[in-house]
Amino acid sequence: MTIESTPKLGFGTRAIHVGAPIDPSTGAVIEAVSLSTTFAQSEPAKPLGIYEYSRSSNPNRDNFEQAVASLENAKHAIALGSGSATTALVIQSLPINSHIISGGDVYGGTYRYFTKVANTHGVNATFVGGNLADELQSNIQPNTKLVWLETPSNPTLSITDIAKVAQILKDNEAKTGNKILLVVDNTFLSPYISNPLTLGADVVVHSVTKYINGHSDVVMGVLATNDSELHEQFRFLQNAIGSIPSPFDSWLAHRGLKTLHLRVRQAATSAQKIAEFLVQHPSVVKVNYPGLKSHLHHDVVVRQHRDGLGGGMISFRIAGGAKGAALFTSATKLFTLAESLGGIESLVEVPAVMTHGGIPKAEREANGVYDDLVRVSVGIEDTEDLINDIEQALQKATAAAV
Repeated sequence: MTIESTPKLGFGTRAIHVGAPIDPSTGAVIEAVSLSTTFAQSEPAKPLGIYEYSRSSNPNRDNFEQAVASLENAKHAIALGSGSATTALVIQSLPINSHIISGGDVYGGTYRYFTKVANTHGVNATFVGGNLADELQSNIQPNTKLVWLETPSNPTLSITDIAKVAQILKDNEAKTGNKILLVVDNTFLSPYISNPLTLGADVVVHSVTKYINGHSDVVMGVLATNDSELHEQFRFLQNAIGSIPSPFDSWLAHRGLKTLHLRVRQAATSAQKIAEFLVQHPSVVKVNYPGLKSHLHHDVVVRQHRDGLGGGMISFRIAGGAKGAALFTSATKLFTLAESLGGIESLVEVPAVMTHGGIPKAEREANGVYDDLVRVSVGIEDTEDLINDIEQALQKATAAAV
């Protein structure tokens, strides 16, 4: 019996063992990095093993993909060169003149791709403000082929009921015969907290750079699906386009994946306590965190997230406007002012001028991304140290803003 054939094993056990066979010749318990670009053949068109050329497949990439597929409860996973490359691959699989529906509060890079790249090859997007599940039906067009969903959204951490969206699309297909794919970006939660495929999504995507790798030393992406036809289409496109990760990056990401459950639970535990601290602070205008009972869709969080965990991401509006946000993010000592998220170290940023700076101000603010919004990625440092750092930075920002 192989590890891959035992889905009832716990998440942590699968994270460590799936895709991690013992080397039969050396006994090594950790896989070697396979850097070879090409593989020998015994005669023309007959490889000695299962590999021919590393753009098409590689041992390290295959092992990583097996692990991700297991953790997302998927049949298939495809690793790519970045999260943005993953987005591009999915959208390039659509026919010309297709229509996409996306949540309005979405990662700036996704917005950029939809509005400045996808539209140049005949794929247009509608961005829906508010709760996507409530606004979806009225935005479906005859040529709608895909719904793109972030939950929690980036950076206001709004929550959407994945099962509700999936049912709307299923009912629409029954009436019209038009199959609309549901793609969920699960980067903010990771497979440990949420598994969108089990809730009705067709495809789940991640920026591996974030929680899955978790060490801020790899740029990479991955998608997972249970649809074998979609998998074959995506695999063909990847091989044709060449959007692959290196063997070493695949090895590093697989190493990081093995501790995902430990890292994410610690980050989420700390984030819960930090959010509760921020809520009662007089210099904080509003806190966005799914783990708070006051969150608008906390009931969905309880159903949709493992143990009701809110994840490691928080955003909040600070008194003092843009100046207050700049002062706060420049005053933290443990929280590094930097883009990205999901690493072992805590990070802080101002979306309006950093990750979401490319979105027009009116559209950005319509989706809650104001100049005074601060986004926090909680790492795995000691919780009290992080709270103390936030407290001293808020004090400095408040004093300087007066």
